[in-house]
Amino acid sequence: MEAKVRREEFVPFLAMVIMEACTIALTIMAKTALSGGMSPFVFVVYTNAFGSILLLPFSFFFHRNERTEESIFSLPLLVRVFFLGFTGIFLFQNLAFVGLSFSSPIVVCAMGLLIPSFSFLLSLILGRSKLDWRNTSSKAKVMGTIISISGAFVEELYKGPFIRPASSSSPTRLLKSIPKLLVYYNIPDNWFLGCIFLAAAVFCVSLFNVIQTGTVKKYPHVMKVASFYSIVGTIQCLMFSLYMERDLSAWKIQPNFDLFLVIAT
Repeated sequence: MEAKVRREEFVPFLAMVIMEACTIALTIMAKTALSGGMSPFVFVVYTNAFGSILLLPFSFFFHRNERTEESIFSLPLLVRVFFLGFTGIFLFQNLAFVGLSFSSPIVVCAMGLLIPSFSFLLSLILGRSKLDWRNTSSKAKVMGTIISISGAFVEELYKGPFIRPASSSSPTRLLKSIPKLLVYYNIPDNWFLGCIFLAAAVFCVSLFNVIQTGTVKKYPHVMKVASFYSIVGTIQCLMFSLYMERDLSAWKIQPNFDLFLVIAT
């Protein structure tokens, strides 16, 4: 019995570690595609469109034997779905990938650590959490928030010395490209702007988490909620991207690494 409990506690932790590793790998690969000239706006549209196509039928199959009192097509839920797509897909992903194109995967991963801090601040502002200074947990949350935000400022403002590649007589293209994707030999002009975009993206996903928590309490079919806000967010991204990328050649995806990355993401 005790072993079963430990296994149930370990599995979610292992899943989170695997998901984090996959996110880091996909971030590095996305930087590769963006550095190769792929538009971040086109990338966001294609990845979400492909995900929506897969997620919609799966969500109905997943909840096929479940019923809820309120329909997902009711006005209050439709409003929530709209804002979930707006904050979690349209704003978050466009800001994140534009920020990634201006910075590096290391900065993206560092900024991602701000999500719990922003979520905590939003819950305080919205009155969903209260601080009790006599409680050790509240003190730890405040201290963690201050440290994480301070670390983000250090990441944004202090860039440190340049990191140069080691000399090699015949370096391969892959080995030469890996350091450039992770760090910088020279500071890009839009580094500060990229960090601002990433910080805004983190705030949007924190707001998305707050909205999503209230939504699944009203409508517990989480997969259906995810599929519908994915579709809504994809439509929003498509309208915006068609305005931003008017060159039709930017929308052509060759059957190479870019196509693999779209499917994997």
